[in-house]
Amino acid sequence: MSLSSGTVMAIKSYQSQADVLVKNYLLSTPYIPYTSVLGGLVASKLAYDLTQLISTFYIKVYSGLTKVERVEWNNRGMSSIHAVFITALSLYLVFWSDLFADHRSTDFFTLRSSQLSNFGLGVSVGYFIADIGMIFWFYPSLGGMEYVIHHGLAAIAVSYSMLSGEGQIYTYMCLISEVTTPEINMRWYLDIAGLKRSTAYLINGGLIFLVWLVARILLFVYMFHHIYINYDQVIKMSSFGCLVVFVVPVALFIMNLMWFVKIVKGLIKTLAKRK
Repeated sequence: MSLSSGTVMAIKSYQSQADVLVKNYLLSTPYIPYTSVLGGLVASKLAYDLTQLISTFYIKVYSGLTKVERVEWNNRGMSSIHAVFITALSLYLVFWSDLFADHRSTDFFTLRSSQLSNFGLGVSVGYFIADIGMIFWFYPSLGGMEYVIHHGLAAIAVSYSMLSGEGQIYTYMCLISEVTTPEINMRWYLDIAGLKRSTAYLINGGLIFLVWLVARILLFVYMFHHIYINYDQVIKMSSFGCLVVFVVPVALFIMNLMWFVKIVKGLIKTLAKRK
């Protein structure tokens, strides 16, 4: 069945209008912070629903969970998908792209941004808003006050960096630490599935130790050193931007250390039981 010429022209007209909408508004520089945050919220909801859908049909354990446990199961799926996205983008922007490269000596790297970097931060802001909302709604089932503080600091720092364009290199360095999220979530999944004594649980515990050590301890130490040796460029930011760069990573690092101690104790306890 072929379409009439009028229908084809109407479809092309709608496509043209959609292209104009996307180019002039959704992907226009002034609107990227807002559309990306909205996109992050929508993507978070889709990831939550997708986790629920897949788990309902393919994960036998899921049907036996309580309502709160199913909410946390879906929430962890949402956070894992965000973690994969933002970790990949952060690694690319910090280590492989030319955005913050030293050979670009015409401006200060602490004041550089791009449409891609702003978009990525906006998506993360949308995710943090969605996650904080769920934490408050189901408090304290999805996490205690330490999660509220962690997510709150992250949301403030990421939002400011996105809106001002300042210190994005350090914001993305901090976001690389999201690489630990899927491993932490997998530990919870294995535990809730009754596989705490399995080999997979032990391997996952060792992986959490290694990834956390690299991404949340050593990387932060590297970042502090980077801030120190580039202090002359860091102070070119606004007063609030400097405050964010100096205070937020330190607060996150302290929490990372506290959690790392718990991870080490848990790993030692698990190894002792297996022996």
